[in-house]
Amino acid sequence: MDERAREFLTELLETQAPTGFEAAAQRVWVDYVASFADEVRTDAYGNAVAVHEGGDTEVAVVGHGDEIGFVVRRIDDDGYLHLARAGGTDRTVSRGQHVTVLGDEGPVHGVIGQTAIHLRDGDEDEVAEISEQYVDIGVDDRDAAAALVDFGDPIAVASTVHDLQGSRLTGRAMDNRTGVWTAAETLRRAAERDVDATVYAVSTVQEEVGANGAQMVGFDLDPDAAVVVDVTHATDTPGLPGKMDTGVELGGGPSVRRGRPDHPELVAALRAAADEGDIDVQMEAASNSTLTDANAIFVQQGGIPSVNVGVPTRYMHTPVEVIDTEDLTAGVDLVTTFADGAADLAPFEVSL
Repeated sequence: MDERAREFLTELLETQAPTGFEAAAQRVWVDYVASFADEVRTDAYGNAVAVHEGGDTEVAVVGHGDEIGFVVRRIDDDGYLHLARAGGTDRTVSRGQHVTVLGDEGPVHGVIGQTAIHLRDGDEDEVAEISEQYVDIGVDDRDAAAALVDFGDPIAVASTVHDLQGSRLTGRAMDNRTGVWTAAETLRRAAERDVDATVYAVSTVQEEVGANGAQMVGFDLDPDAAVVVDVTHATDTPGLPGKMDTGVELGGGPSVRRGRPDHPELVAALRAAADEGDIDVQMEAASNSTLTDANAIFVQQGGIPSVNVGVPTRYMHTPVEVIDTEDLTAGVDLVTTFADGAADLAPFEVSL
């Protein structure tokens, strides 16, 4: 990964942008792609689309720019902020975390309280629901807290990015800043190659609460093919139930998913692109629906051929998600190679 791309990835990962409040991360993304896109546009809700104008065949490469987090549900008399989920936040890892309340008047730092182990009874070790957890911002009463934050303010975990050994990287929001990074880098590569297809790089909003942004984008763009890049579970860690083991591991390359809604012609085209580019990929089997933007896009406009490409990720929906950057760069190679040959393969239709 070159220095410019790595700096972009780090900036994306360190920008806090919970679902429904994605503007800060979307701004980082738009500023980056503007230097090589033929056009960049956004819509009313903040979905961002950057375009390489090629031929008549249109390929969308889609990631989602939002992350899980919390919102301020209420403020009690003692100034503690009580929480609601924003997306699939994991209650087992939330207590004891540094957080940032992203208020209208600027960020407010706090911590999600955790009673010290010395003061807990044994039956208090059960993990509290998010609705029973609270943020301590260091004030003494409701008025002092209300002067700084408001009901509905988004809250993000305040962890940052760290290099592990080799090409491994850890931080929050790998889900799914890695996907929007891949979309941007694929567009950059497509522009450099001047590929014979129109390529849309897309950063959607509100994926974590129902793929709402993807529904808007799918309706607006109506491409010939959509490649949705999102994290997928690396099942190579200890203690995982055997029934959850997909065989996907860190460092084995991006995954190509086979199942609903993955279009069989796109799956075949990605496998062919992997062979052509000598790119390692991992096949991932799934028979039911996927919890990604592909689920929203493939039913738009009478059916948009869609497929999932996965970034293998450990510890998903925690502040310490782990990826291998070699899988990221291989994902860009894969999707760019596919886009480069898409004009010769379209239309993508199931043969009857």
